[in-house]
Amino acid sequence: EVQLVESGGGLVQAGGSLRLSCTVFGFTFDDYAIGWFRQAPGKEREGVSCERTSDGTTYYRDSVKGRFTISSDNAESTVYLQMNSLKPEDTAVYYCAAVRNMLLLPTLWAYPPTYDYWGRGTQVTVSS
Repeated sequence: EVQLVESGGGLVQAGGSLRLSCTVFGFTFDDYAIGWFRQAPGKEREGVSCERTSDGTTYYRDSVKGRFTISSDNAESTVYLQMNSLKPEDTAVYYCAAVRNMLLLPTLWAYPPTYDYWGRGTQVTVSS
């Protein structure tokens, strides 16, 4: 059974840091790219970052560049999202997702329908 399990969310003050983890089960880690998305109340789900775990290619949305870093531990089948200098507007439920078709990534990595599997999400709240 395919599963993606997020952890590491919580409440943090503006300027603080959190590290999210996404551990995957049920498929070969290197065959997929793992993306991080977020969804704030009343807003659409948006792509935050993505890593093609086979070669380390990464993608970021502009608003998190320089603050967030995606990385992976292939031995642990886990992808991390290190979030620094957090802002209140980063508050959302964060989801990880997996996609097998790498050809889609350069143009569609931030588009939710691109992805095959999803986790249940973890809440990140940044207070001002």
